[in-house]
Amino acid sequence: MDGRAAARAIDALRRGWPVTVAAGDGALRLMAVEAVDAVSIVAFDPANDADLLISGARAETLKLTNQRAAADPDMPVLVARTPWIDRDVAMAIADPVRDLESPLKGPFAARPLTAPVAAKAALRLARLAGILPAYLVAQGPGESEVEVTAQDIDAYDDAARLAIATRASLPVAASETAQIIAFRSPEEPREHVALVIGRRDDSPPVVRLHSECLTGDVLGSLKCDCGPQLHEALHKIADTQWGILLYLRQEGRGIGLVNKLRAYALQDQGFDTVDANVRLGFAIDARDFSVAARMLDLLGVSAVRLLTNNPKKVAGLEAAGISVVERLPIVLAANPHNERYLATKRDRTGHQL
Repeated sequence: MDGRAAARAIDALRRGWPVTVAAGDGALRLMAVEAVDAVSIVAFDPANDADLLISGARAETLKLTNQRAAADPDMPVLVARTPWIDRDVAMAIADPVRDLESPLKGPFAARPLTAPVAAKAALRLARLAGILPAYLVAQGPGESEVEVTAQDIDAYDDAARLAIATRASLPVAASETAQIIAFRSPEEPREHVALVIGRRDDSPPVVRLHSECLTGDVLGSLKCDCGPQLHEALHKIADTQWGILLYLRQEGRGIGLVNKLRAYALQDQGFDTVDANVRLGFAIDARDFSVAARMLDLLGVSAVRLLTNNPKKVAGLEAAGISVVERLPIVLAANPHNERYLATKRDRTGHQL
């Protein structure tokens, strides 16, 4: 098992290069649908006969779940290629955001999966790469940029080799004596940071796990409460003896910025945040809180007072060996743009005050 092989495969997928995913039941040579262009598709699929591999959730939308090969919604589904499925149609099949603007053609037919374990691993790899879980599957032999096994993908772990890269003082509005600490992993290009506020002592610090939100933190989006939560957390930490804000590069609950914006587009069509993520083929919450636990461990912190409304953060830290001695809620007023978002967090993902 080699997590570095998975990291190389993730990089190849994002660059639009073919990869081979192997498991005990066989191997699949794949190219991510959303990375295909007019040149690369000819090189990868010269005979124009590559089938499409999609998630069970997407297959359900395409009305494939009544076919035997797609009866299990948790299984990947192989869609038979037909002459009218060109590059643009393949992307329309992969991306549910396009369902209303360009109604899908059909009918679609599901083929039997000859390597379901490899196919499941391939979809997990796509999700780790932050791309739509949809591939073209080559019919014959050919070159791949990277070969990776299902075990390699299982071994991929952003937290395992995370280390402190550097630290510096960083005066911020909430505290002029704050210190920022950057963390880096060889497997992951995104760096995480911690902001330490106050005078450290033996007491458990007040800690906030804040997942990156470009739209909320930087642009002031009213669709979520991320920006206000970030600033409220900083001031609450500053009002205590000491504390730490962990800024985790896990945009969109771990699905990445582009897919988060796709989820926004689905919300514009009437879906809530939970259904939008699932419709895209992702988990409701794909964040890995073991990364936060590893950061705290590197900072020498084993017990925290956690500033959160999300019980899953408490469970995630405790499962990774960090004791949560107290949960502290964040209470913020809703606005007309995020009322439904906040209600969904409360009613469907268990957030509580």
